Amino acid sequence: MKGLVIKNTGSWYQVKTDDGRFIECKIKGNFRLKDIKSTNPIAVGDRVQIIINQEGTAFINEIEDRKNYIVRRSSNLSKQSHILAANLDQCLLVVTVNYPETSTIFIDRFLASAEAYRVPVKLVFNKVDAYNEEELHYLQSLITLYTHIGYPCFCISAKTGEGIETIMEELKGRVTLFSGHSGVGKSTLINILLPGRDIKTAKISAYHNKGMHTTTFSEMFPVAGNGYIIDTPGIKGFGTFDMEEEEIGHYFLEIFKASANCKYNNCTHRHEPGCAVREAVEQHYISESRYTSYVNMLEDKDEGKYRSAH
Repeated sequence: MKGLVIKNTGSWYQVKTDDGRFIECKIKGNFRLKDIKSTNPIAVGDRVQIIINQEGTAFINEIEDRKNYIVRRSSNLSKQSHILAANLDQCLLVVTVNYPETSTIFIDRFLASAEAYRVPVKLVFNKVDAYNEEELHYLQSLITLYTHIGYPCFCISAKTGEGIETIMEELKGRVTLFSGHSGVGKSTLINILLPGRDIKTAKISAYHNKGMHTTTFSEMFPVAGNGYIIDTPGIKGFGTFDMEEEEIGHYFLEIFKASANCKYNNCTHRHEPGCAVREAVEQHYISESRYTSYVNMLEDKDEGKYRSAH
């Protein structure tokens, strides 16, 4: 019997079978994913095969090939990954320029990881009703930057409802992962998009305590227009996983494009002569913030050093 994993509670998986039933499943004892060192071998969005035994308990015994997935380094086991979700049509990364601030380094790490695993990302700038003139100016500069690179951007206010209809259109017929820092209004937005679900929201001030950890798990919800939303716990930092140094530049689209003109084909774009990327930064064809994020990823493999306080 085949189905779709719609919820992961750590030890149990809820599977919606192809004939419309919802069945709680465990992983068969010897189940292991090939070549993926993961804290969660099966993720929300996976297509699986299940067997139900005579006692009525169900086990997942096979996983179908994934078209893509998005992964981050596990927060407690740095040599393992944590798969946020699988088989995605897109990811909406909810960001805020304040209350709390989402750093460009966090955005760029997320975008690079999504590029590595072939997941299209769109940026949703929330809380536009709350920004002063200076913050709105900065917001516009971010939108200009990321739109130019090729990432669609949307401005919304989950509080006032501004821009919500546009987001609803984006969800139709697609499996969409929602992600972002704790406190950016992701749960509030999802509650608007899924009336009646009442996903828990929390006060922002609580998230300034670095020691806090959310114990919720990813879950998939059907949305109007034959789509699905996958809600994930708020992310404090985004630890990239299993990227080789020479690959990182491939996942910054504008850096990869410029690198074709570098003197050396193994250029790291830091100190080599004849580097077209550094020249493009100096001439403002590549933004300094993006270049800083790239160098930050090259130099800092220790997730603990770049976790955001938010």
